[in-house]
Amino acid sequence: MSPEDIEHRFAFHAATTQEKRDAHTSVRQACRRLADQINELCPDGREKSTAVTKLEEVMFWANAALARQT
Repeated sequence: MSPEDIEHRFAFHAATTQEKRDAHTSVRQACRRLADQINELCPDGREKSTAVTKLEEVMFWANAALARQT
């Protein structure tokens, strides 16, 4: 990994356009809808908790992909 790659991974990447801000919002809303559906359909327990946690990870990585694009 290059120092530039490390810098890019750990730098703050502000959404510089309305299109990017809208894309971030769309990802968050889609993940929220799925989280609500999982919460309604699945019984409480470790599996449900893990599913929601993984969905948070999905949201994080999808938004990172949007933020880090050049």
